[in-house]
Amino acid sequence: MTIENPFRVGFMGALGVLLAIFLAGMLGSLSTVLTYIGAALFLALGFEPMIAWLERRRWPRGVAMLVTILGVALIIMVIVWTIVPSITEQVNELSLRYGSIIGDLLTSNIVEWLSQTFPALDVQSAIAQATSWLQANAASITGGVLQVGVGIVNGLFGALIVFILMIYFVTSMHSIKGVFFQLTPASNRERTEEITEKITGSVGKYVVGQITLGVINGVLTLIFLSILGASMPMVFAVIAFLGSLIPMVGTISASAVIVLAQLLLAEPGSPVWWIAAIYYLVYMQVEAYVISPRIMSSAVSVPGSVVVIAALTGGTLLGLLGALIAIPVAASIMIIMREIIIPMQDAR
Repeated sequence: MTIENPFRVGFMGALGVLLAIFLAGMLGSLSTVLTYIGAALFLALGFEPMIAWLERRRWPRGVAMLVTILGVALIIMVIVWTIVPSITEQVNELSLRYGSIIGDLLTSNIVEWLSQTFPALDVQSAIAQATSWLQANAASITGGVLQVGVGIVNGLFGALIVFILMIYFVTSMHSIKGVFFQLTPASNRERTEEITEKITGSVGKYVVGQITLGVINGVLTLIFLSILGASMPMVFAVIAFLGSLIPMVGTISASAVIVLAQLLLAEPGSPVWWIAAIYYLVYMQVEAYVISPRIMSSAVSVPGSVVVIAALTGGTLLGLLGALIAIPVAASIMIIMREIIIPMQDAR
């Protein structure tokens, strides 16, 4: 080896490192776009079971796609048109009642119970300090609210992009699959098509099943809280719906938020919050052992431990979207292992 070779190797290695850093920066800059594409593709696969159901009844695919997309869009528009005015009114009511809620909390049995249970803790002084902090930081809190408003606008813009991409993926799903199949060797093409259809079918059924669970929880929450005379039933119905979209921990988290909110919003001595707590304890058992197995029986078959690990990993990496797609991704990996890797290992 001559003297210039180490420098040449080091120079080329440095160029490789710089190129890797540049590509990593590009992927970081495109993370939002890639998230939009993943979410749109994920939702588009959710339309496939409905389109296939119409195709089995001799509907042309183009008509089936149009009817499915327009039907879902119409349902979303009706829901938004129905609940947004009510949610706006109830949120305004919450902001107007903020002062009375704080006053009720100061005079409630909770403060008395805390004072008696923890005599060393000066509860009144702690609450007074918290109130003073809120008053002193009103400007920064207002700025945070403004940032939240900007985030909501950006979220709506992102949702519009995802919706447009989803329509494109739905209408061109067969073409995308056809191009993907053409890139595979002809000898393995038939097997690749079979496994791909299993994976996409499993993901699509999972999306439909998870949305169904969310609708059931949201509707039952709205009916239950309305009958109970609870505060802001429409707002908490939306929270219950969104919570049920997150596997494993979503329903528990949404139920805890609703019960705690009812405890703070209800009149002193009202039994609304503990009745709601009992209802959600019962509902979570029914959902886990009756509703969810029936809905998800044909969607994904993933062990419970894998579900927990996948949901935690997906949520850590990609937030809410990662938690939503973690289970079907885990199911897809298990299908690939069962259909490809294990037979290859057995053949050796």
